[in-house]
Amino acid sequence: MQIVETFAPPSPQEMADRLQKVQRLLEEAGLAAHVTADVDNILWLTNFANFVHERPFILVIPAQGAPRFVVPRLELDHVEVRHVGPLEVFAYAEYPAPPGRTWADRLAEALPRAGRIGADSRLPTVFFNALGGRGKLCDPVEKAREVKSPYELGRIAYGCRLKSEAHDRLLREAHPGMGQATINATIGREVMARMVADNPNVNPYAVKIMTLIQNADVSHDPHNFTDLDMKMKEGGPHVTVFNSVLNGYGAEVERTFFLNRVPEAARRPFETMLEARRIVMESMRPGRTLEDVDEAAAAHFRKAGLGDGVIHRAGHGMGVTAHEGPYIARGDRTVIQPGMVFSVEPGIYLPGVGGFRFSDTVVVTEDGLHRLTWGPETLEDLTLTGR
Repeated sequence: MQIVETFAPPSPQEMADRLQKVQRLLEEAGLAAHVTADVDNILWLTNFANFVHERPFILVIPAQGAPRFVVPRLELDHVEVRHVGPLEVFAYAEYPAPPGRTWADRLAEALPRAGRIGADSRLPTVFFNALGGRGKLCDPVEKAREVKSPYELGRIAYGCRLKSEAHDRLLREAHPGMGQATINATIGREVMARMVADNPNVNPYAVKIMTLIQNADVSHDPHNFTDLDMKMKEGGPHVTVFNSVLNGYGAEVERTFFLNRVPEAARRPFETMLEARRIVMESMRPGRTLEDVDEAAAAHFRKAGLGDGVIHRAGHGMGVTAHEGPYIARGDRTVIQPGMVFSVEPGIYLPGVGGFRFSDTVVVTEDGLHRLTWGPETLEDLTLTGR
């Protein structure tokens, strides 16, 4: 599969194609429009990213014509600088504002006069109520985001290369006593510097760089980052957490590694995790359901007697975020299609021993997977000689 890396902003044609995908879904559902306040949906359809506080940002996607964006007056210039493609802007005075000048007044003007209105299933209740009983919960924008365009694959591939190269550097430099503060100040900062050198117009609101590590004391608890300067130690398992959004597109690469020695109790869980990863990689084929893939990995862990250590799904979608649907999880019946992008990360977590997880970002092809990230694969290669 040939993917051309890019860090350029989307073209007007790319944005028009995205809008057309959503509008086809609205037509099929018999909806006059759809309303979203989700920052990721808004970014995907407009190229506008912002920190959302108490001032609402609401995008109305009509069944025909340009999107309509309800924004505070404060943000008019900002929207104009960042958005790509046709966009009708409906500005309200402020939050709060006098009657007749509120966000709800402008939303009422942006909505079509008749017909049912789709609304994100996670749309805040106050916005849903403003639809006046015309709302129907559904998620056509998230559905349209599932299969990536060639442009999106190029953006994701670019971010995956930066993250993989940064991850390689971490493994080269890893040693007992190396702390999180050092990693952030060197490797994390380098990722940002390289991205800005390539594109000085990076939107800081669309950047979330994570270059984290966990040592064996906490790696059984995969989201435990309570120690802001956690130190690497002899042995392991250590787990890297390199999950980032780089100017609006996600990338993830993670590994379990050891320093100078491998505790005996860690050998079997490590190899069991590797086999589960292989099962997921080989199972991700067009036509299968994501639920079936997750169950195959979970069955492997259960067979090995380590099923109690499975506390999360085998992976998740990647796109304008680094964590989105669809999910490689029991309960997600989505049928796998070429062009979908996922993290592949089955893992197990054993208190007193540690966590065991690899993650790679992959794109589904007609006959399997194409990996966009890379890293060492074996216990031998991940037993590092730290100075």
